[in-house]
Amino acid sequence: MKISVLLPYKENFSPNYAGAVSLFVKDTVINSKFFKSTYVFGNMSFKKAFLNNYINVDLNKSFLQSNSKNYIKKFLEQEKKINSDIIEIHNRPNYIKYFKNTQNKKIILYFHNDPLSMNGSSTVRDRLYLLNNIDKILFNSKWSQKRFFINIENDELLKQKTSVCFQSTSKVPINFKKKRKIISFIGKLNSAKGYDLFGSAIIKILDKYPDWKSIVVGDEPREQISFNHKNLKIQGYTKHDSVLRSLKQISISVICSRWEEPFGRTSLEAASRGSAVIISKRGGLPETSRSAIILKKLSSNEIFLEIEKLILNSKKLLSLQKSNYKNFIFNHEYISNLIDNVRDEFINIKTFNIKKENFFKIMHITNVNERFNGRLHYNTGRRINNGFIRNGHNVLTISDRDTVHYQKKLVDFKGKNFLQKKIIETFDNFRPNILILGHADRVSNKTLEIIKERNRDVKIAQWFLDPLSKYGPDHLNNSKRILDKIDYIDNTFLTTDPKSLPIKVQNSFFIPNPSDKSFEVLENYKKDCSFDVFFAMSHGVHRGELKSGKEDDREKFINRLINLNKDLKFDVYGMNNVQPVWADQFLKKISNAYMGINLSRGKPIKYYSSDRIVQLVGNGLLTFIDKNTYLSDFFSSKELVFYKDMDDLSYKLNKYKKDKKNGRKIAKLGKRKYLKYFNSDLVSEFILSKTLQFKSKKKFVWDK
Repeated sequence: MKISVLLPYKENFSPNYAGAVSLFVKDTVINSKFFKSTYVFGNMSFKKAFLNNYINVDLNKSFLQSNSKNYIKKFLEQEKKINSDIIEIHNRPNYIKYFKNTQNKKIILYFHNDPLSMNGSSTVRDRLYLLNNIDKILFNSKWSQKRFFINIENDELLKQKTSVCFQSTSKVPINFKKKRKIISFIGKLNSAKGYDLFGSAIIKILDKYPDWKSIVVGDEPREQISFNHKNLKIQGYTKHDSVLRSLKQISISVICSRWEEPFGRTSLEAASRGSAVIISKRGGLPETSRSAIILKKLSSNEIFLEIEKLILNSKKLLSLQKSNYKNFIFNHEYISNLIDNVRDEFINIKTFNIKKENFFKIMHITNVNERFNGRLHYNTGRRINNGFIRNGHNVLTISDRDTVHYQKKLVDFKGKNFLQKKIIETFDNFRPNILILGHADRVSNKTLEIIKERNRDVKIAQWFLDPLSKYGPDHLNNSKRILDKIDYIDNTFLTTDPKSLPIKVQNSFFIPNPSDKSFEVLENYKKDCSFDVFFAMSHGVHRGELKSGKEDDREKFINRLINLNKDLKFDVYGMNNVQPVWADQFLKKISNAYMGINLSRGKPIKYYSSDRIVQLVGNGLLTFIDKNTYLSDFFSSKELVFYKDMDDLSYKLNKYKKDKKNGRKIAKLGKRKYLKYFNSDLVSEFILSKTLQFKSKKKFVWDK
């Protein structure tokens, strides 16, 4: 794959007076796996470029044509000889309108500044044009990305075209014993950068602590701010390599900008060299270092106080220096890899036709209950997993609860630290297209943040089965669980109608409890059964047995039903001191019943049912369900029996006890429909199609 990188007009891609854009391009190109097939185009007067694969776009100024338009025209003429697959444009959104005749190439735009301050992206109309005409937009900070979407609806389809790709620098060994008592200011020497505030503070520091020195690197011909002190050295413009060498010795680096820094390369480089960093809370500066001291108030006195605290507390100073260095991840290799991952997307698009014929790599984190030795084998996580595999995808499954159970140690009492490390390392090795969470409460938000940082284009989805109705059990806790990771989730899939919930779950969809042809193997409608009615509750799922004093409203309902219907023969488990049944024993017990009652905890809510519905309908029992579930939207009275209250249920149970011919016919049609239209192959396909946004050829009867 060939890549053409276009620099801004008159950008100095040279060791002489190189700007942030040139440094970024130089470092990421060198460390890219596409280095040998990448060509950098620019226009500068210096003869010596950073790289041999630099091509200068020479042009004569025209009074009849804008420099930008002329620059792009000449670039495209030269680029034809290379015929790249991707054109990458840096920091000039106004160039995009001149690229209308490059439909066969992918276009990537990099923002190094605030999008709202730039020609070509300052208005909503400009930004919508970019989203509709560019394949990918990369921002140098989350702050810049957020600015881009101001006054644009947060349409996920639009956000998928953008990612964050931070600035980078090298990481070299640091000897903290060689750190000297030096405080630095690096950047333009103007009030926007806060140089006047720094200067006032540093003069007071140097007067009070004469064994400390300060170095100022930078210039500003347009604004004269002057400070003098015998321990203050003003170096003026200094080559980048020399600045990095100086930072190895500097103890404290101050970046106190007044203006909203889109990212803050100076802070990044100081952190990479193990300096204690003091920054203002402006723009993307807080994203440059996890251990920076953020000024509560932007004033010379506040800067003075924060510097003084570090001078007086050498242990804290050393701790911050080491923390900055240890936690620094934005090295050239890391950022280049992020960019290459974006480029790889376009390789995949060229190689495969992104339709449903693709086979995806899926990382599925859910509880598959390995530690219970098969007792809880028949769970929804395995059903969905089976669907992914049967649809031909490459699936890697992590059982989060099993992992923490087996990895509990004194240093990691709950095993959660081990789990986070395992997930991140597995993600790095497997590189999935999509990460799917199923009740994976033990996965931390920090882990998801790291995953998103390492691959901004990976999709993350979650599915959730438990009741969310405010009239159901554990409403507050379940709501908290579903919303806990919502900032990192692209889509959520619920077994309740999302529109009927008291909480709003963004980008949420209904899914039925999936059946599985390898699990639902009985055909009770074909045989004479020993019992009329089957009902089972799963009290003590993890214990495997009843807990004394534990009951819920379903027990009262079923006991009342039994007392009202003496002629019906009930087979009941998980209540009345009868232990619950599991796995193969469950199948043996349910095989002896003709009818089953699907009764979920709490008041009925639209479409919600526990996964018991699958085991009843899927195994060919004549199944009775409350009409207030509105499952009649999907099933007719020829497939399920709906009841309105206790009396109606009693009447219909007795009716079909006598009318077995029609009852068995309903049970047969119910099983047939459930396994055909609500199976795990379809549910898993639905999850992928919504999250990865492809149009499936399969029909989802529940998707309205």
